[in-house]
Amino acid sequence: MQLSVRELQQKDIEPLTRYWLSASPEFLVGMGVDLLKMPRPEEWSMMLNEQINTPVKNKKSYCIIWLEDGIPVGHSNISKIIFGEEAYMHLHLWDNASRKKGNGTAFVRLTLPYFFNNYQLKKLYCEPYALNPAPNKTLERAGFTFVKKYTGIPGTLNFEQEVNLWEMTREQFEKLQNETSGE
Repeated sequence: MQLSVRELQQKDIEPLTRYWLSASPEFLVGMGVDLLKMPRPEEWSMMLNEQINTPVKNKKSYCIIWLEDGIPVGHSNISKIIFGEEAYMHLHLWDNASRKKGNGTAFVRLTLPYFFNNYQLKKLYCEPYALNPAPNKTLERAGFTFVKKYTGIPGTLNFEQEVNLWEMTREQFEKLQNETSGE
């Protein structure tokens, strides 16, 4: 199986929106989503189109699509972006067939250069729901450092919850890149 990643394109709006709108309430709550904060289909489309059409330095969110054999199966995006400083990452595999294969770590590692390089980040954070084991395991395997557990609202779609804060510094990223390239 060939894993690859690329920036969000117009053709990704429908499957990305479908992921959110067709997910069961139980699945969404398991990720820490407040169901009352879910955007309507037209709002998803508007937000994603805006993201595609906004210059990198001005984006509120920046999305990378994850592909298995050229077929989109998930995405990662950053928000709370401070260009040249930091951003907060989110991870999503869209369907059960793509989960529990161990590909999440590979997808995260393929995605990191887009975030660190395009936004000149010094630090990248991720705040998954503490009760959702998959992203927490993925972040640890991808080389992130656990910082702390706390109660908060990690994103615009979330309810207040126990969150695990993970961090990757530019130094950690560069070391990971050097290890991966065999230097």
